[in-house]
Amino acid sequence: MNKKQAPLSQQEALRTAVSTSERPKNAGPVSASLTFGGRMLLKIKYVPEQLFDITAFPIIFLLMFTYLFGGAIAGSTEAYLQFVLPGVLVLTVVMITMYTGIELNNDITKGVFDRFRTLPVWRPSVLVGALLVDLVRYSIASAIMITLGFILGFRPEGGVVGVLLGVAVLLVFAFSLSWIWTTLGIVMRSEKSLMGVSMMVLFPLTFISNVFVDPETMPTWLQPLVEINPVSLLVVAVRGFMGGEAALAEVGWVLLVSFLLVLIFAPLTMYLYYKK
Repeated sequence: MNKKQAPLSQQEALRTAVSTSERPKNAGPVSASLTFGGRMLLKIKYVPEQLFDITAFPIIFLLMFTYLFGGAIAGSTEAYLQFVLPGVLVLTVVMITMYTGIELNNDITKGVFDRFRTLPVWRPSVLVGALLVDLVRYSIASAIMITLGFILGFRPEGGVVGVLLGVAVLLVFAFSLSWIWTTLGIVMRSEKSLMGVSMMVLFPLTFISNVFVDPETMPTWLQPLVEINPVSLLVVAVRGFMGGEAALAEVGWVLLVSFLLVLIFAPLTMYLYYKK
């Protein structure tokens, strides 16, 4: 009799323990976003090759353009470095924003995306966490670029405050630009197609700009296109802060463009995210 009752008592005890225990609270938007951000950091930890684009890429670009074109454009590499470093900094960070969409596209193709959609969490936290980690990546790239610049002889007249303000404006624009790639990351069928479209957009934006040369040296018909290019406005804003003469008009335009990008592509990304 006791042997028959023992399993029943164990079942009742288990049922009682489960029924009386408090249900864990659902993660809030902040904690969920930080958790997904931690997931992205773990991916970097176990696959450190992902940092190649924010370490070797800035170094190669700065050294290559400074020492290949410095003498021809500015007469000396030292003088050209003062002009080109803010531009190459913008170029580097803007180019690596595409990886936000690539990571999202990889999650979709591997099926992880479907698992995340079933979790009882704030759905945008998956994207917000990834974007927060990307801000860390952009900050690391900026720190590497500026440190190398100081070693080579870059001396910003705006001082530490000017450098920090310039990087802050750059991060705001990069964050807003990343929303375009999250939208495309959901729409595109493969990583290669997404990268191809990203390059088609980023190459004209970054190279038809004032990153490497003054627009006054360009053909007359090309100058207006360069001057209204958002990347050119960003470069002027960053150069202004680092040079000690803040270009407030360009800063205002950059912030306006950043606001419009988030206003358009963040809701569009979330709509596609829910409908995928």
